[in-house]
Amino acid sequence: MAKIRDLTGQRFGRLVVLRDTGERKSGNVVWRCRCDCGNEVNIKGGNLTSGNSISCGCYSRECTVERSTIHGMASRKKRHPIYRTWVAMLRRCEDPNNNRYKYYGARGIKVCDEWHDAQVFIDWALANNWQKGLSIDRIDNDGNYEPGNCRWTTRKEQARNKTNSRYVIYNGDRRLFVEVLGEHDIMSGTSEYKRIHYRVNTLHWSMERALSV
Repeated sequence: MAKIRDLTGQRFGRLVVLRDTGERKSGNVVWRCRCDCGNEVNIKGGNLTSGNSISCGCYSRECTVERSTIHGMASRKKRHPIYRTWVAMLRRCEDPNNNRYKYYGARGIKVCDEWHDAQVFIDWALANNWQKGLSIDRIDNDGNYEPGNCRWTTRKEQARNKTNSRYVIYNGDRRLFVEVLGEHDIMSGTSEYKRIHYRVNTLHWSMERALSV
């Protein structure tokens, strides 16, 4: 018989394990736990260790209330654009079923802990030049959604910073490939643009060498 792992005193989310109830369900020990809200509940050990149970149920209820709360900016039928941006940001980073998850969460892009609070995100947006029609943009495309890496931009500006915009080192600085070429009056789609693109991306030449030949 496998030795029972003693979970007494351990914390799982909002739950602290008090004792083994002596009950067994589907081969699992059922533990008596106290939630941070004060409630006591019996939970199977497998649900605790897997992360499926992190509260007595109060967390789920709070999330339901959170989704329906105004936050000073949202209503049930017509939420403010900042609130919709917040929801979309979380979904593409944390919901594997979201059709954009593969570009964000699957790449390791996360939302910082403080921005899991909608009001904190809204306050940051209003203090950092948010205007209707602007989109949230990450300065470093490999970085997370966090105050030091985000700004509000137009769709056109944001397109310049998307994943397939290649960065190069030029004169010691990390620059956008298209930006460097633009400074040399080389436009996207031209034969010269394609030639330099081939040298940098296929032949792995430095940007300085690709431009000098």
